[in-house]
Amino acid sequence: MHSKKGSYGYSPYRSKVQVRWLALVVFFLASLFLLLSAKVTFWILPRPKPFPTTQTSCPALPPHPSIVSPPSGRFSWRNVTQRHAVELFANLPAIGKTRLPKVQFDSEGGEAPLYHELMRKRRQAAVKTTMERSWKAYKDHAWKQDELLPISGTSKTTFGGWGATLVDSLDTLWIMGLKDEFNEAVRAVTQIDFAPGAGELNIFETTIRYLGGLLAAYDLTDCKDSRLLEKAMELGDMIYMSFDTPNRMPITRWSAKKAAAGEEQSAAAQGIIAEFASFSLEFIRLSQLTGDMRYYDAVTRVTAVLAEQQGSTKVPGLWPVGVNVQKPDLTRDNLFSLGTMADSAYEYLGKTYQLLHRSGSTASQYADMYTSAMEAVMTHLLFRPKTPDNADILMPAAGRVNNRGIFSLDHTAQHLVCFAGGMFALGSRLLGNASHLDYGRKITEACIWSYTHAPNGIMPEMFRMTPCPSHDSCDFDELTRETHQFPGFKRVIDARYMLRPEAIESVFYMYRITGERRYQDVAWSMFETIEKRTRTGIANAAIRDVTLKVESKETGELRRGVGARSEESELELEDSMESFWMAETLKYFYLIFSEPSLLSLDEWVFNTEAHPFRLRT
Repeated sequence: MHSKKGSYGYSPYRSKVQVRWLALVVFFLASLFLLLSAKVTFWILPRPKPFPTTQTSCPALPPHPSIVSPPSGRFSWRNVTQRHAVELFANLPAIGKTRLPKVQFDSEGGEAPLYHELMRKRRQAAVKTTMERSWKAYKDHAWKQDELLPISGTSKTTFGGWGATLVDSLDTLWIMGLKDEFNEAVRAVTQIDFAPGAGELNIFETTIRYLGGLLAAYDLTDCKDSRLLEKAMELGDMIYMSFDTPNRMPITRWSAKKAAAGEEQSAAAQGIIAEFASFSLEFIRLSQLTGDMRYYDAVTRVTAVLAEQQGSTKVPGLWPVGVNVQKPDLTRDNLFSLGTMADSAYEYLGKTYQLLHRSGSTASQYADMYTSAMEAVMTHLLFRPKTPDNADILMPAAGRVNNRGIFSLDHTAQHLVCFAGGMFALGSRLLGNASHLDYGRKITEACIWSYTHAPNGIMPEMFRMTPCPSHDSCDFDELTRETHQFPGFKRVIDARYMLRPEAIESVFYMYRITGERRYQDVAWSMFETIEKRTRTGIANAAIRDVTLKVESKETGELRRGVGARSEESELELEDSMESFWMAETLKYFYLIFSEPSLLSLDEWVFNTEAHPFRLRT
């Protein structure tokens, strides 16, 4: 007996089954739509952590799930598709039970004499006054621009056009207690739009000045001003796009416009080590604050290359200045230095170890890299210069390896390299190597000597010195004196002073680590001279030539160096005041005259632009 068929050739039973399945499919799709749209979090579909608009302190652990920025109505770099996306990210290590070694001297050992306290506070107030004057000039003449031109009272664009000085100075305003100025600056910062624009971005400078400035300011507010984190995440999303390469190595000179349009860009075949290796602090802190592991993952990939190739260069332990990021290959170049284009790559070794709380394999890599690099620096890059007073100092220099594999040192000193004294001193505490403190002291003293004995009391940008045969003492004979432009300075190559912070940076570290008050006196002498020689009608400016003779107002005599007592130095100034004047130089001067508990080196780590990041405890 055959069943009766329907009008379309199907049995009624099969038709009912099909209808039921169709209804189930519709129900499932409707439920899924409601599930995705609902504000309810289900374990099978975790939602991002709400943006922390209100919180009482910085997170002790990275948020999980990671937080995302609220919609801003601006261009979102997070929505730009990456051509070489990462599917699985490395995770920050859990903090172990062991504590970091103590870095800063014990300031609880006894009260300072009343006279010393009065002098300290007076000096600190003087630095603050200079900061207030410089900030007012920036606000009046260059508000929201990258840099103030302190002679003409105009401005210029140098780093992205987003207000480099504005962002770079945020934490200095907070530290000095200028809260009204800080709040006004933060309101201006919220208006920055990191949308793609024309031109090539220097990702290194963008990271250390902008991202570092935003993260430090957020940390200083105890993570309560969520506007700062929102801007940091917005900028972090942009910077992360510069890692969109086949090997995930960064494009250090990057076109945002091309990236937004989906155009392929390549990492540099002729890059420099500082730009390649100086983002670990900023990216790790961003991952710690947001739980977004993309940034830490990017750090681990570059770290692996640094660690793998460190022993294969022409001077094992050191990376050359020039590197091929595209391959990547860090072994071919033959120039080695702690100075320009290399400095922060080495500076970040110990500091990244500290920020990671010496936990996990990445922290171990940084500890090993620091140890290997500093051993090579002590062996190859330091020399004792001949000086009239036979000073027991060591100056870092640059060196080359020739075609026969022979290493030779160029005995040229750079102001930029003066950070190395602080690097050695900090590393001595973090990794328990007492000899590094001695090296840090001698390098710092070399820069102090260069200030004290330089014409007009300010160390030039670059100058040659005559080396002793070894690190032992040697005579400064008459022949040596005759060949020197100034006693101890064989030849000044670049006579500018650019308002640089590196010398006072190391003086600050030496004071905070040893507690020796002599360093405060040194700092005050440096500050008085710099303030006097660089002051303009509205702020402070770079000096074109620190070696020029100055005229004494009282006698009319032409004199060289600090002997001139004229209030008007007659030194020619350049119409330039880079953002690091307020971000670094004045900050370090202020902190060396502060209570040691203010930004203790046991609680904070400074990036290469002097932006302090809170250490996880």
